[in-house]
Order: sequence, then C-alpha cells, then structure tokens
Amino acid sequence: MEGFPERGKAADLGQLQSTMHSIELACTSIQMHMNSAAAEATILSLSQTPQPYQACKFILENSQVANARFQAAAAIRNAAIREWGFLSSDNKRSMISFCLCFVMQHANSPEGYVQAKVSSVAAQLLKRGWLEFSATDKEAFFYQVNQAVYGIHGVDVQFAGINFLESLVSEFSPSTSSAMGLPREFHEHCRKSLELDHLKTFYCWARDAALSVTNRIIESDSAIPEVKVCTAAFRLMLQILNWEFSTTAFADGVKQGSDSPKRSECNLVQPGPAWRDVLVTGGHIGWLLSLYGALRQKFSCEGYWLDCPIAVAARKLIVQFCSLTGTVFLSDNVQMHEHHLLELLSGIIQWIDPPDAVSKAIECGKSESEMLDGCRALLSIATVTTPSVFDQLLKSTRPYGTLTLLCVLMSEVVKNLMTNNSEEETWSWEARDILLDTWTALLVPINRSGGNALLPAEGKNATASLFALIVQAELKAASASAFKDDDSDYLQASIVALDERLSSYALIARAAIDVTIPLLTRLFTERFERLNQGRGIIDPTETLEELYSLLLITGHVIADEGEGETPLIPNAIQIHFPQNLEAENHPLVILCSSIIRFAEKSLEPEMRASVFSPRLMEAVIWFIARWSCTYLMSREENRERNSRNILLKFFGEHNQGKFVLDIIVRISLTALMSYPGEKDLQALTCFQLLNALVQQKHICVHLVALDSWRDLANAFANEKTLFLLNTAHQRSLSQTLVHSASGLRNSEASNLYVRDLMGHMATYLVEMSSKSDFKSIAQQPDIILPVSCLLERLRGAASASEPRTQKAIYELGFSVMNPVLVLLEVYKHESAVVYLILKFVVSWVDGQISYLEAQETAIVVNFCMSLLQLYSSNNIGKISISLSTSLLTEAKTEKYKDLRALLQLLSSLCSKDLVDFSSDSTATHATNISQVVYFGLHIVTPLLSLDLLKYPKFCNDYFSLLSHLLEVYPETVAQLNGEAFSHVLGTLDFGLHHQDVEIVDMCLRALRALASYHYVETSAGKVGLGSHAAGLKDPGGNFKEGILSRFLRSVLQLLLFEDYSPDLVSSAADALLPLILCEQSLYQRLGSELIERQANATLKSRLTNALQCLTSANQLSSTLDRKNYQVFRKNLNSFLIDVRGFLRTM
Repeated sequence: MEGFPERGKAADLGQLQSTMHSIELACTSIQMHMNSAAAEATILSLSQTPQPYQACKFILENSQVANARFQAAAAIRNAAIREWGFLSSDNKRSMISFCLCFVMQHANSPEGYVQAKVSSVAAQLLKRGWLEFSATDKEAFFYQVNQAVYGIHGVDVQFAGINFLESLVSEFSPSTSSAMGLPREFHEHCRKSLELDHLKTFYCWARDAALSVTNRIIESDSAIPEVKVCTAAFRLMLQILNWEFSTTAFADGVKQGSDSPKRSECNLVQPGPAWRDVLVTGGHIGWLLSLYGALRQKFSCEGYWLDCPIAVAARKLIVQFCSLTGTVFLSDNVQMHEHHLLELLSGIIQWIDPPDAVSKAIECGKSESEMLDGCRALLSIATVTTPSVFDQLLKSTRPYGTLTLLCVLMSEVVKNLMTNNSEEETWSWEARDILLDTWTALLVPINRSGGNALLPAEGKNATASLFALIVQAELKAASASAFKDDDSDYLQASIVALDERLSSYALIARAAIDVTIPLLTRLFTERFERLNQGRGIIDPTETLEELYSLLLITGHVIADEGEGETPLIPNAIQIHFPQNLEAENHPLVILCSSIIRFAEKSLEPEMRASVFSPRLMEAVIWFIARWSCTYLMSREENRERNSRNILLKFFGEHNQGKFVLDIIVRISLTALMSYPGEKDLQALTCFQLLNALVQQKHICVHLVALDSWRDLANAFANEKTLFLLNTAHQRSLSQTLVHSASGLRNSEASNLYVRDLMGHMATYLVEMSSKSDFKSIAQQPDIILPVSCLLERLRGAASASEPRTQKAIYELGFSVMNPVLVLLEVYKHESAVVYLILKFVVSWVDGQISYLEAQETAIVVNFCMSLLQLYSSNNIGKISISLSTSLLTEAKTEKYKDLRALLQLLSSLCSKDLVDFSSDSTATHATNISQVVYFGLHIVTPLLSLDLLKYPKFCNDYFSLLSHLLEVYPETVAQLNGEAFSHVLGTLDFGLHHQDVEIVDMCLRALRALASYHYVETSAGKVGLGSHAAGLKDPGGNFKEGILSRFLRSVLQLLLFEDYSPDLVSSAADALLPLILCEQSLYQRLGSELIERQANATLKSRLTNALQCLTSANQLSSTLDRKNYQVFRKNLNSFLIDVRGFLRTM
C-alpha cells in the first residue's frame, strides 16, 4: 500500500530514522517534563503530516520507546480517518491488516497499552470502512481474528484476539464509539450491521475461548496464562450482553424495567429470539455456574481469590444473566424464564445465605464483594419478574420463599448498620442501597397498580418484621444523634437528602400496611405520652429526635410527593383496610389525627418553648405540607364506601377539613412569627406548605373565609417580624396571599382583596420616593431594608397575576412606575437594589403584557423605554478596570444578573406579538413591539461583553432572544445604528463557535432568518438589509464586506475545517442555502480558491464535482421553500462525507 512499501531507498531509511528519533526524543521530554510544549508540537506534527503511514510503521516496528510506538499508532488513526476519502481500497485493507498483524506478532509484549492502542486503531479503521468493504473483505479480517481467538497461535495471541474484539464491539456501540466527523446515520448503520451479522458470532467465539482453557485453570494449582484469556473472554461476553439491542420487545407476562430512580445499576439484556440457543437452551448458564463454583471451592481458603480478576469477571457475567429478558424466552412457555432464573439463583444463593454467617465472615475479614454481587443479582431478578414469581423461585428448593430470604438478608444488613453506627460508609451501607433498590423494583408496580400482584402472606409477614426493624434502627440512630456535638451525618441530613431512602422504606411499609400503620401509631403515641409525662423532669432531646424521625418516615408511608401534580392516596392504603370501618376507627385516621393534635400543641407558648424546637417544627411543617396535598379537602371523594372515601370524607370540607385547615394556617403563622432567623423552617412554610394550599382553588375558597388567614394577611402587612424574613420568603408569601384571591366569589372581590393587601405598600413607596430629602436618607440601612422588602413583595404579587386579579396588579404596577424610576436613579450604585427593581419590572411586565389594551401597552412600553434609558445613562453595569480581582469578579457577576434581567424584560415585551388577549389586538394604533425591543437591544448591547456571554444562563437567554427577534422581525434589523448592529453581529459570530450545541443552533437559525429575509426582499426589488449586506468603507477608507459575505465564509469554514456536532449539519444547511443564494459570486470565488489550493489532480477533480453537486444535485432550485431546504440538506450531507476528510489535510 502507499506509504507502506516493503523496502525503501537508503535516503528514505535515513529520513525514517530521523523522524523516529525526533518522536522518541519528544516522548522522553514529556515524561521528564522538559520543554513539553515543543515536544507536544513535534508529536502533533506527525499526526498532521499528509500520509505519515510509512514513518509510523517504521516507528512501530523499530522503536525501543513504548510511548513513541503509542504515538505512531495514534498518528495512523488520525491521518487515516482524515484522509479516508482519497485512500485506495487496497491502502485501507492493508492498513487494517498491518495493525492486526502487529497486534498478533507482538502479543507477548510487556507494553500492553501499546497493544491496546494498535488494536483500537484497527477497530476504528475497520468501522470507518465498514459500509464500503465487501463481505469477503470482512471475512478475511475475521478469519485472522478467529484463528487467534481459538488459540491456534498460542495463549498470548488468543488474548490479543479477544482484546481486539472487545475494542471492535466498543467502537460499534453508540455510547462508546470514537468521533469520526460523520453523520449519526453512519454510526447507526454500522451498529445495526454488526448486531445482525456478527455480534452473536463474537459471543460464541468468546465462549469457546473460555471453554478451551477452563480445564487447565481448574486443574492448575498456580497462576497460568490461560487465566487472563478466560478473564478477557468473560469481559467480552459481558460487554456483548450490555449491548443496546434493537429487539426490545417483551414476551407476554414478563415485567418491564421500573422507571423509578435507583442507586444501583441494572441494565436489562434483551437480545431477541435469535440468541435463544446460545444463551438459554445450550447449557451455557450451568457451565458458567459450575466453573465459578469449582474455582470457589478450590480456592475457598485463599481470601484474595474473591477479588481476583477472573472471579470478579465471572460474577459480573452471572449477575448480568439475571437481567436476561424479553423475546429470547418463548412467549408461550413462562416456565423457560423461571427455570433460567431458578438455575441462576441456585448458584448465587451460596454467596448470600445464610445471611448471618455471611455477615459474620465479612466482619472477620472476608471480602464483601461476593455478597454485594449476590445482592445485585437479587436486584436484577426483581427487575425482570413479578413479586409472586420472585417469591416462588426459592420455594422449589427451600421451605421459604425468596421474599423471606430478602427480608432476612436486609434485616442482617440493618443489624450490622445498628451495631457499627459509623459515619464512614461500610459494606453494609452499599448492601442496604442495593437491597432497597431491589424492594423498589418489586414494589413500585404494586404501589402503582394497586393490588394486581399482592405479596403472599409469608412475604407480607416477613416484610412487616423487616419494616419494624428498619424503624427501630432509624429511631436508634436518631436517639444516638441527640447529644452529639460533632457534625454527624444524621443530624445534618436534610429532609431532601433522606427522601430517597425513606421512599424505599415507605414501599416496604405499604406492602404490609395493615400492620405498619398501627405500628407507627403506637410508636408515635408512646413518644407523645413520654413527653407529657416527663415534662420538666426528663430531658426530652432524645424523644424529640425520635419524633422527628417518625414524622419523616410516616409522611413518606402515607403520602407520595406531588411533583407538580396532586398526589393520590397510595393504592395500598386504599385497598388493604376493611371497607366497613367507621372513620373514627380507621387506622390511618387515628394516626393522622394523633399527629395533627401533636402539631396543634405548638400553638401553646409553653409547649412551644419546651418541646417544639426549630428542627422538630421543620418536620411538623414538612409532614403537614405532604399530608395536606393528598388528604385535605380532596375533590376526589364520591358516594362509594371504601377505605379511600372514608379518609377523604373525614378530612373533607363537610367534616373535619375546615377545622384542620384552620389549625394548619395558625401553625404556619406561628412558624413564621415565633422562630425568627430559622430560614429552613420559614422556607418550608412559605415554599411548601402555604404555596401548596393556594394551588387548589377549592381550598382557597375556604382559606379566604378563615379568621386565621386574615390574621396571616394582616401580619404580613403590618408585623415588623415578617419584614425580617428572608426577602425570597417575603416574595413567596406575597405570591401566596395574592394567589388565594382566586377563592373569592368574583373578579371584583379578588381585585379589591389585592388592593387592600398590597395598596399601602405601593403608597409607602410613592410617599418615600416623593420626599424632598429622599436622596440624602436613601442610603441609610433602615431605609434600604424596607425598600428592598417592598420591592420583593411587589415582585411576588406581580408573579401571582392571573386574569381575575390582572386589573388590580396592573394598577399596582402603574402606581409605582415613577417611584421605580426614582429608586433606580437614587440607588444606581446599590447593585442589590437595582437588581430587585429590574426583577420586579420583569415579573410585572411578563404577567401583564398579554392582557393590556393598546393604550395600556403604550404606557408600559414607554415606562420600559425610560427604565432602559436610565439604566444605560447611569452607566450601570460598566466595570472599572481599577478594581481588584475579587471586586472585579463580583462586579461582573452583578452586571450579569442585571443584564440577564433586562433580556428577560425584552423577551416579555416580545411575547405580546405571540400571545395577546386584549380586545383591540388588531387595532391600527397598536404599539409596534418589535421596534421597542430593538430599541431596548440598542441600549443594552453596548453593555454586553464576550466575558458575560461565558455565563451559561445569560448566554442562553441572550441568543434565545436574538434568534427569536431575527426570525420573527428581520425587517427591523436595519433600524439599529452601525455600532449596535456590529456589536450584535459580533456576538452572533461568537455564538457560532460556542461549545454548546444549542447556542450554535440558535445562531444558525438567526443567520438563516437574516439571509432568507434579504434574499426574498431583494428578489422583489427591495433593499433588504441595505448597507449592512452590501458592505461599506471604514473611517480609514478600507472596504468592509457585508455581513452575509462574512457569515458565508464563517459557515463554510465551520463545516469544512472545524469540529462540530453532527446534529448541527441540518441547521447549518438551512443557513448556508440562503447565504449562497445571496452571495453567489463570493461562493463561486471561495469554491475556486479551494479547488486551486488542491495540488492532487484526482482530488481537485473530485472537489470540483462535489461543489457542483452541492448546488445542483437532486433538482435543487433557487427558491426557499421547504422542499428545497430538504434537498439542500441531503446535498450537504453527501458533500461533507465526500470531501471534508481530505480538505482538512490542506
């Protein structure tokens, strides 16, 4: 092949030796940290040299420096991928053959990483040519590999052959493939082809390789080379089982994987019926279990063996077989899958049973790895079976079911955790997480479906005992943490951090709900009574910590998290209690009533002082918030008499609901008023409890009628204590109170409620800003604090705007327009206040703009213009270069926040043209929003900098707005002056080379809009973008080309010579087509330059044809319709595949 001659001239030999010496010296320099930059440049030059194959081959075959050989292999890969388009078929095949032969010939080399690199290069090159090579070519390569894997050339070559297949499978798998600069479709075609034609064959080769060496391994008493072959074969088999198979259909009766969150990995194996003979019916599982069992027995006295590579690889493969599911099993033969799982469980059970003996052995020094793999196997089995099938598996060989084993195993782990209450994570921590995931896999479907797959009685009893032990362990941990002065994990763990584990506990409890609810009631009552009996006598700290823990556990057991939806009563609670119970005797009513009565005690000052610590109140508020979403005044109740309706009716609006709602509001007010400085408690009260109540209109109807709610509103308006809340909490409270207006009888009453609630706050701002001495007193802390609080409250009210309160909130904002401008002027050097002003205006405009009539819209728009002008004229956001580094960073952050708020304001204004509910939205005197937004952009852009665009959120907001404006209003782009226009286009150029694919995509859409607008306008005889597109002379007399010419160059440069995501090709095509149509002469000139730069006559002809096809193939025309865009996308894909590789070598 070219570059790989069999022998060269003497002069060539000298040059090759010189190149090898340079690379060796560079590698040595890097290792010695000497002149690293120059050394890296030398190595890079080898990869970038056109056709460096002869030099790379020479280095691989002759260099004594392993790193030099590694770099030579990397250079072959990089050059071949880059130049693939103009290499001959013989060259390509010869290169792959050379790499394969090198790997086999040097199979016993001590530098394994070099072998792995060359093997990887061979795999990547084989994939690159996969769709070109004939079946005969592929068979020739694989014959060589097959001979190696079967051990014909010795153990070392056998190991090398298996490693090559591992590299090959990795390259063809989408999640681990290497980038080649090719469309996603190429990788997908390769994946499908390998899966259909070769993957099963590779698996059989690996299996046979392992079979060929197992006898020698079992018979040998020492480490032999065959061990590494068997380990590599197991690894390859595991890798193939982890393949993302196309055939994902499930057989009838087979459970699909749960979508619940898991701490442990469990990948389903679904290869389809074609694999049945290999994986299921061929005795493969029995052989694997026998091999592991024999080795385990042989080395039972050697503690290290459980963690040696062959043992680990074998166990991983066994665990993965537990996840086998789908159509690989006969759909009309359920016993086939059950027999498969039973066979596996029979071999695995010795890893985990008896649990007490296994736990004791681990505590005495035995490795825990086998036990943990046994737990993972149970998780895999649970993921692919129903609870009843899972339980029955073990009953064929034991007097108890698998559920009982799972309970005993989990109990042993929990006992170990109780005994070794260490803050360091131990094996029992990991085992607990895996086993909790197992319970989740088993019980989530039951919890969702409600009883279609109930646990058997034996399993239910064992589950109840397990939950009792879990609660005992949690209470013991809580009690032990009561007097710890250190930052123990338990004491510091937040409710959110505990949530995942407690959710799994809840599933276990619900599996035996008729036993666990009375248990929780008894435990809670005992501790409540203990507090009452020991008041003033016994230190209650331990009991309070236990109550805290019980509240969290109980809240998870009886209710699910809403996550934006109203959660239903858990199915287990609905169906597992007798339907003829009186409400007062229902176990859940008894439990919930006990907790509510306990929580009500916090209203008593004496009890609050002695019992209800801030930490316990957090748990109380959290519990009430979670409980009320499900049970309080639910609209789901009906006339049927069942457990569900008994509960809903008892806490409904016609029974205890209003009474409990009043208690909840009074507890909330107490939490806000009586615990100053407790931010976590106040956050739970504002964000979770109160906010959840007002999300349901039928509850709001009762809320606004309560004296306690009026007390809350009055305290919000007048109590100084609530002005000391965190400003975010004040905003949330304001939003909640305004939301509650939806419960009033009509729009007039709602608007009056909002005016009464917020009016005096607006009046205060008006009066304050009107004072003659306001500028002189404005900087005083006792002035800044109420101003900041009122701005946050106004923002909260504005964000709660809805149609029935829109009028009052508009009036509220209208009344403070002038004060806001005064505040912006007075506090121009107080960045925190400026930010609050901007965020209030953003919220107000966003909530109002869609409802405003033309006259009101004009008022709001003029106000926003004044705000923007004032912000700009005060040079707010400008950064002094004299600031220290820390102050400079802080100033940049403040500027980022301000400008992001301004961008959000412009986006809110922009939404008027998309969503408009006003009655005169089509009136001729309606304000032109696009002109206003461009005016705002004109003001804001001078304050932008490329440094600010490095903030991800700001960058996304900016380009989202810019893309929207240029797509929807391209005709107004010429209204920007030259400086602002250049600034905007400069940021567009920055975004075009951004690392975030979404940002680049938005910029390409913007370019498409600009170019399309100009092309359509000029085709109709209009000016389009005018001088911005035509170009102009700068002050120095030099001609500056137009923006379309500039971006035509940029997009072509990106597509042909730079790295980018394949996902961007379609967007780039859509931008490139109108750019070419607008600048056809420039496109022709750029194409000619590319052709002239190509020295190779063959490649020059190929490039000429490709450029011609790009703009003419598939009947491409000069129109900008949908069909033409689709044709051009197809043409561009073909063009890039054809020429991008060799163009990047120029």
